Parts: sequence; C-alpha cells; structure tokens
Amino acid sequence: MAKQKYYVVWEGKKPGVYGTWAECQAQTDHYTGAKYKSYESRAAADAAYKAGWKGNWGSGAAATGAGKSKAASSFKRSAPAEAPAEIEYDSISVDVGTRGNPGPVEYKGVDTQTGDIIFSCGPISKGTNNLGEFLAIVHALALLKKEGSSRTIYSDSVNAMKWVKQKKVATTLPRDASTEEIWTLIDRAERWLQTNTYTNKILKWQTREWGEIKADYGRK
Repeated sequence: MAKQKYYVVWEGKKPGVYGTWAECQAQTDHYTGAKYKSYESRAAADAAYKAGWKGNWGSGAAATGAGKSKAASSFKRSAPAEAPAEIEYDSISVDVGTRGNPGPVEYKGVDTQTGDIIFSCGPISKGTNNLGEFLAIVHALALLKKEGSSRTIYSDSVNAMKWVKQKKVATTLPRDASTEEIWTLIDRAERWLQTNTYTNKILKWQTREWGEIKADYGRK
C-alpha cells in the first residue's frame, strides 16, 4: 500500500496543506509561479507551510532573514549545504502515466511555467514507465528541433535520460505481439536520435526540492 503523502501549496489558487495529489494539482494547474512540494507526514507539511516557501522550495532553500520562524530555521539546518538549482521555466516537462508496469502507457509534455499541454500520446497498449519517459523526451526533442527552439526539457527518469544519451534503450520488455506498438515507437525514436543532433538541455527534475513534475499524472 502506498504511503500517505501530504502536499503543501505555498503559491496557488488556494494555498494550504492537502492530503492528495489531485487536490494539490487542482490548486496549481494553470497557475503561473505555483510553488508546492510533497511531504511524508502531516506534521512536516504543516511546519513547512508555516515556514514559507523560501526555506523549502526551489532556489529559495538558502534564503535568510531575521524574520524567519523557528520552524524555518530547523528546515535550513537540515537542508543540503548547496541549494538546488533554479527551475528553468522556459522549458518542457515530460512525464508518463501507467496502469501497471508493464501495462498501458501514455505520456505528455507540458509548459513548465503554465502546465499547458504541448503534446500527448497514448494510451499505448503495453509498455513500461521508463520506456514511456524515453519516448516523451525524444518526442520533445523532435518537436523543439522542428520549431527551432532551444528550450530545456525536464524529466524525472534517470534511466530514460541515460537511454537518450546512449541513443539506445536497455529494457527487459520482450518483443511480441502485445508489445509491438511500443517497440515500433521505440525503434523510430532510436533512429531519430541516431540521425539527428540537438542542443537542448535535458535536465533531471528535482522532485524532492520542487514537488511533483508539472506533467505528473497523479497516479501515485
């Protein structure tokens, strides 16, 4: 059974602490400059909400000031010595939604600033989470090259990012009649990587510091 998470929304339609991702998403989708993050306990979420986003979210983790509360000070002491990088909002964030792994797969790319959907694909009859992430990144690369855009791409899948760099997936998913659809897309994506160049940065979305990636399907 999945562990209960709590979601703090500092900047959104209605700031507060929420018990489900769907409630958090309702407050942050299409909200410019939304600031939110997940926590493992209600107590931690309440403390973070009271402390404010500057001590707990994005590049503001290293913020200082005389007016900080006691809770904010304790968060600062437990934070990494080096603050996380700032989010590049001129970017596309990609993510995958699955029903089982392997199982039906869909993916999408959204504007990191607004959450507006830029592209989507699926459901594909059978695949895995990492293969969906791989396809989403390559889809974004191909679209941005066609547009002549240098926008950054964010993904929360280390494996998919590695496969894109290697121009080849490494998966145990068998090739058979049930997986023909996704393997056709994978073969095409690998060919694209092998015959094209790009300058776009592909960066890891820092979920721990920034909250769920903007393209998240909320299927936790």
